[in-house]
Parts: sequence; structure tokens; C-alpha cells
Amino acid sequence: MIVYDTKQWISDIDTVLPVIPELDEIAGKSILITGAAGLICSSVVDILFRYNDTHEKKITIFAAGRWQKEMYDRFNNMVYRDDFIFVPYDASKTNNHIDVHADYIIHGASNASPDMIVKEPVETMLSNFLGMKFLLDYAKDTSAKRILYISSSEVYGAKEGNKPYKEGEYGYIDLLNSRNSYSIGKCAAETLCVSYADEYGIESVIVRPGHIYGPTASPHDVRVGSAWAYAVAKGEDLIMKSDGSQIRSYVYSLDCASAMLKVLLSGENCQAYNISNPNSIITIKELGEFLAKAGNVELRMDLPTEEERKSFNPMSNSSLEAKSLIELGWRGCFNAATGLKHTVEILKKII
Repeated sequence: MIVYDTKQWISDIDTVLPVIPELDEIAGKSILITGAAGLICSSVVDILFRYNDTHEKKITIFAAGRWQKEMYDRFNNMVYRDDFIFVPYDASKTNNHIDVHADYIIHGASNASPDMIVKEPVETMLSNFLGMKFLLDYAKDTSAKRILYISSSEVYGAKEGNKPYKEGEYGYIDLLNSRNSYSIGKCAAETLCVSYADEYGIESVIVRPGHIYGPTASPHDVRVGSAWAYAVAKGEDLIMKSDGSQIRSYVYSLDCASAMLKVLLSGENCQAYNISNPNSIITIKELGEFLAKAGNVELRMDLPTEEERKSFNPMSNSSLEAKSLIELGWRGCFNAATGLKHTVEILKKII
């Protein structure tokens, strides 16, 4: 069974679809989505599947990724749908060739796994920048209408206090720490987007998601929200490697996907939008408590090893303000308690 086969997931998609009525405006058009099998972008694909299943005029999905098998593992027989076309693409390569024409582009292919960022900081940084450059050139050459870049809350760096970050407020990033290859790569790609707009007139919008969770996460995802969700779905106790006081904007993957589509179709050119649900700004400890309750397991604490510390996000507070996004007409449909409960319920059915 895949995520799309569960009643809860379909119900959740039907909950978010009214938030993005703009989809009606692009019926009959196409969207190229890189990283289409990943946590965030596969949720976008599922929303588009559901839209097509409930509307006569379809949106064509060009699902770009490194391996066709990865797409099959995520979507199973849905890869054979008429509205789904696999496009080979590797963000870390400079010799990609995309032979389809897309009206819109969502770029979500990126190495975001903390352990891989530590092991491959060079590849992490280059794939963010070079992957974005390739797609901006593709948009320029094909006259695509608009491209959306999925950046990160890590571009804000560290600052004092616990207030959520607003767009335009930046803190400190240590340029000589290779763990920051991820955040610096994201920063550079954002600037590249606005540079292409100024020099070539390429329309682009940027989203900075908080910490995304959901049943679309890979079972190999070591990020805490994903790893813990799988653990409790298997009935395992949770082990917390810190005091859990770090503040994060946790967002259900379908809320994140609806926000991205809202920004793609209604956002202001060359602007960045935080993706954050005001009802889900919580600490890591609270995340663990919600998940432990959903899975009826225990939350325990254990000291991290020095190697584990290297992969930690250096920001004690990465909560985000979503005023600009909400002003576009977006709203989060799932608070942390509900979204995490649904995540565990769905994972129990598919693992």
C-alpha cells in the first residue's frame, strides 16, 4: 500500500484543496517538479493527482528525479497514469537534458539529510547552486511562466531571542563551518534567482519551509521528525539527544505543499515566503511528546555522541512568521497534534 491509497491521506488532501483555488487557473497546463519523490514534493504530486481525479481538465505532472525506481517505490502503479511523466534529472550534475516543455517549475531536489550534509558538504553546496542554475537556464530557454525554489529556514542563521523570523531578518552564519554548506548553498541559489530575474526577466518565487513532517517521508530519512514518526509507527520508544528546547516551525507536508502551490501561482515575483503554521511552532521536546502520545510509546533522553553533534542544526530557534504567506490567502489546516497523529496513523498502514 502507498500513502495515496489510505483514506486518511485522501481526506487530508481534500481538506487542503480549497486553500488553493488557483489550481483551476492552470488546468490544462504542466508543472515540472524536481525531487518529486521526496517528502515535500511528493505531497505536491499527490495534491495534483487528487485534483486531476476530481476535475475534467487535467494538470500534467513532469516528475523529475534521479531514478525511475524511486518514483515507482513512492507512487507505485500511479507512475503509469497519463498525467504523470518521469523526467530524468540529477541536481548534482551539470549535463542534464530535459526534453519536455513545462509551464511552471518547482525545484525541490536537494540534499537535506543532516548526515549527508556532514559527509558531503561540497556536493551539498554545489547541487543547490548548480541545480538552480540549470533550471533557470531551462526556464529562460523554454519561456516557462514561473519557477519556484524551495529554500530553507536555515538561510536565517542564528540570532538572539525566541521570536519567529520574518522575511528580511537575518542572523549569523559561520562561513567557516562546513555544516553550513547547506544554508550558504541555499542563500546563493536565492540570490541567483533574483539575479536571473533582473538580467533575463525570469519570474521566480522562493519559499522557506520550516521543519516538514508527514507520511511521505522516506523510511531512510534521519531528520528527527521523520525518524521519530517511523519509530513510533513501529511501536518503538523515542530517544531524544538534547534537552529538546530548540524551537521549530513544524508543518504537515500537505500544508507545506498547498503553501508552495499558493506562492507559485499567487506570490509576488522575486519575493521569499516563509512556510509556517502559527499553530505548530513548538519545541523538539513537544514534537516528541505529540508523537509518543500518537504511538503510545515513551519519550526518553540520551546524551549525543560527538559525531552526532556535528550534524545538529546550529539554530536554537528557527521558528518562522508566515504573515506574508497568510496575506496571499493561505492557511494551515493541520496543527501539530493533528498532523502528527495522522502521520503515525498512515505510516502504520503502509509500513
